[in-house]
Amino acid sequence: MTMDRILISIAIMAIVTYLVRVAPLTLFRKQIKSRYIRSFLDYTPFAVLGVMTFPDIFTSTGSVYSALAGTIVALILGYMRKGIVTVSCAAIVVVYLVERML
Repeated sequence: MTMDRILISIAIMAIVTYLVRVAPLTLFRKQIKSRYIRSFLDYTPFAVLGVMTFPDIFTSTGSVYSALAGTIVALILGYMRKGIVTVSCAAIVVVYLVERML
């Protein structure tokens, strides 16, 4: 990849990032009163993060079974409202143990 292509790629990414951040400021001058739109804007970052992260969970380990076991443990502990450190560490330990057993 040449230096020109790298600089063009960086410029395009900067423009897209800038437009995404500036568009809401220019489109919504007044406070948003609609509960639907406000809740949509509040939950969108979490949904996008989940959509970007979740598929990588199943390809991050050596086996789909260990990834599935870690995911199940993380979901159960998250449902039980455990802390993020506890959930992450427990999922890592489960993935490690399942990998060792396979």
